[in-house]
Amino acid sequence: MGRGETVSLKRVVITGRGAVSPFGLGVADLLDGVWNGRSGIQLMPDWQSIQGLQCHMAGPVPPFEAKPLLPRTIRRTMGPMAIYATLAAKEAVSDSGLEPDFLASGKVGAAIGSTTGSPRIYEALYRQFLPEESVEHVRSGMFFKIMGHCCAANVCLALGITGEQWAPTSACTSSAQALGLGYMLIRSGRQEAMLCGGADEVHPTVTMVFDVIKAASRSHDFPLIAPRPFDLNRDGVVCGEGGGILVLESLDSALRREANIYCEILGFGHVNDSKSIANPHEDSMARTMRNALAEAGLNGDDIDYVNAHATGTVLGDIAEAVAINNIFGKDVPVSSYKGHLGHTLGAAGALETIVLLEMLNRQEVVPTLNLERPDPACSVINLVHSVDKLPLNIVLKNSFALGGVNTAMVLRRWTE
Repeated sequence: MGRGETVSLKRVVITGRGAVSPFGLGVADLLDGVWNGRSGIQLMPDWQSIQGLQCHMAGPVPPFEAKPLLPRTIRRTMGPMAIYATLAAKEAVSDSGLEPDFLASGKVGAAIGSTTGSPRIYEALYRQFLPEESVEHVRSGMFFKIMGHCCAANVCLALGITGEQWAPTSACTSSAQALGLGYMLIRSGRQEAMLCGGADEVHPTVTMVFDVIKAASRSHDFPLIAPRPFDLNRDGVVCGEGGGILVLESLDSALRREANIYCEILGFGHVNDSKSIANPHEDSMARTMRNALAEAGLNGDDIDYVNAHATGTVLGDIAEAVAINNIFGKDVPVSSYKGHLGHTLGAAGALETIVLLEMLNRQEVVPTLNLERPDPACSVINLVHSVDKLPLNIVLKNSFALGGVNTAMVLRRWTE
């Protein structure tokens, strides 16, 4: 590029959705559970014998048989989270209509994140290794199930993707970062399409992370009303599992293929909070939302709805409510999906975006499940209490993570 030349940035749209969630396999089950106000949370009886663990709830994926869905040749290097990601990716590709030749062209990449590799396989590995400090019974395939990029690598292998492979590992924002990364790669012209999202697993060692910092819910007598984002009686996170994948594509490519377009991505905000590795701060949350709006060329008055990260922690929900109020005031509708799904961690940003896309499609807002008595400190925003018809055109999606990661994405409903 010569001096004085400018880069022509491409417009980016979403053309495919795929999901595995606490409601089952597929986007249809996810949306059915959310719109019918169901909870995917249940008690985990086996966890009660773990000394010191106070949270005995989670949102697991209902049992299913993977053998008929994925051939052994690719399944043998997958832990549960990679299976979730691959099934979601296959559904997203089918939904988008991407052909195998296009997937293998080098013009399509993948950005699929997770908190770690498979915790269930980690446990199996160390149960074999530690008693006698022996690797004699450790199978070679275990590494491919616990490596940090196990989801991205296995999805690329299963679908024949030869473009760029990325694997953000930022816990609660893994798939949100993946979506932002895919957006930037397509916008800059490096790739024409990207499979973006993430996956994670329910496991006691995952819940333990939140438990030891006193951020996990302990409402064992009422598992179906936990977590409770923004509620006065909220007491913390409940972890869920699953996988969410979205097909991001340049507008030119989508129009050329005559693909169904769900929305256009207008802006992505991504900032670091260096004040604390654990405690959230409203100034950083607000800064990432402002950055997303600035990239989209918008201001707060242009946003019709905000999907909050809100996990049900005391400090986090207040900080986010204050940050939203600072930018949008008290008029814009706000809700969180964590009451339905729990916190699916590396899958959260993608699974929740899928629900958000359906809200744009149906022109309906979904309330925060389990929000019965709003905390006055969170009532500085317009909290949604029922499924309501509302004109939705431009929306904003928040995702935040331990370690200071803050993201926000602005989406616009697609119309011809």
